Amino acid sequence: MASEVLWYIIPREGAYPWEPEGRRPVDARYLRRLAGAVDSLGFSGALLATDLHDVWPLGSALAASTSERFHPLLAVHPGLISPTLLAKMALTFDTLFGGRLRFNVVNGSTRALREYGLNVEHDERYALSAEYWSIVKRLTAGEVFDHRGRFYELTGAGASFGDLGPVQTPHVPLWFGGSSPPGIEVAAEHMDVYLTWAEPPAQLAEKLDRVRKAAAAHGRTLRFGLRVHLIVRDSEDEAWAVADRLLDVTSEATYARQLGDRAGEDGVGWQRQFRQHGGRVPARARELERHPNLWPGMSLFRPGPGTAVVGSTAQVVERLKEYEDLGVDTFILSGNPLLEEAYRVGETILPALGAAPRR
Repeated sequence: MASEVLWYIIPREGAYPWEPEGRRPVDARYLRRLAGAVDSLGFSGALLATDLHDVWPLGSALAASTSERFHPLLAVHPGLISPTLLAKMALTFDTLFGGRLRFNVVNGSTRALREYGLNVEHDERYALSAEYWSIVKRLTAGEVFDHRGRFYELTGAGASFGDLGPVQTPHVPLWFGGSSPPGIEVAAEHMDVYLTWAEPPAQLAEKLDRVRKAAAAHGRTLRFGLRVHLIVRDSEDEAWAVADRLLDVTSEATYARQLGDRAGEDGVGWQRQFRQHGGRVPARARELERHPNLWPGMSLFRPGPGTAVVGSTAQVVERLKEYEDLGVDTFILSGNPLLEEAYRVGETILPALGAAPRR
C-alpha cells in the first residue's frame, strides 16, 4: 500500500501543452481550482516544478487555498540563493501554513544553471548540493552555528531567526532524484526520500539496490518515490490510442527541440531515459514499449520524466504495484490535462493504492 500519492501542478496545462494549440489559458484562479481538486480527491499534495512560475509565490498561493492535508513539494535548485535565506523562507512558510512544506532538491544541468550565474560542472554540483542542504537541514531544525566549508562560510547562522523556530521535526523534508554516483551519494547521506523516474522494473531494481547500499554505509535508510506520467483509460486500446494521438499532434519543431543538440545535457537520469527510445520517433506509440504498459515516448515531447504507464485501469494499477514490490512507497503522478486527469486518477487509481478519496 502506497504511503503517499501526490499529483503534479505547473502552469503549462492542456491536452498537449508543449504545443500552443494544445495549451489552455491558466491564471491564479485556475491553479487554485486545480489544487483544490487535488486536495479533495485524496492526494497528499503536489509537486510544484521549476517551470513558468517561481515555486514560492505559487506554493504560497496554493497552500493558502487548500486544507492542511495538502503538502506542497517545492522544486528548488541549491546554490541560487543563500542557504540561510532559504531556511528562513522555509520556516516562514511552515509557520504560516502549518508545517506542510517539502523540498524537491533539483540539481539541474550545467548549461541550464548558467542562466542564473551558477557555473558548476556535474560532480561539483553535487558537492555544492551536499554542503548546501546540510546547512539548510540544520537551520530548519532550529540550530544556530558557524560553518566553514568549501562553498560557504557562515557566522552565527540562524541567530537572526528569533522565534521563527521549526514546525517540522527533525527538519523540512528533502526529496531528491539523482542517478549518477555523486547524486546517489548525496541522497544516501543527506536526503529523506529518493525519487526516480520510471524505468523497466529490473533496471530500476538495480539502481534502488545501489541507493540502499549507499545509505546503509551512512547508517541510514531512505524512502523511495516514483515520478511517472499516466495514460489510463477504460481499455488498453483506448489508452494506446491517446499515446498515438500525442505523436500525431506534436510538431516537427518540438521533436527537433527535444532530440536536437543535447551536447550540454549531462544529467544521468535524462541519459537513462533517452536510451529507452534512442531518439527515434515511431509511427505508432507501442513500438517503443519496453516492458508491459511502459512507454518512454513522453521525453520526445517535453523535458523531465519521459516514461508513461499506458493501459487500462487494472493494468496501470498492476504496473504501479510492481514498483511497490521494489520498495517504492510514494508516487508523484501526472496526466494531461492535469485537471481532468486528476479526477480520473483520483477516482480509479488512488483507491487501489490505498488512498481513498475524501468526500
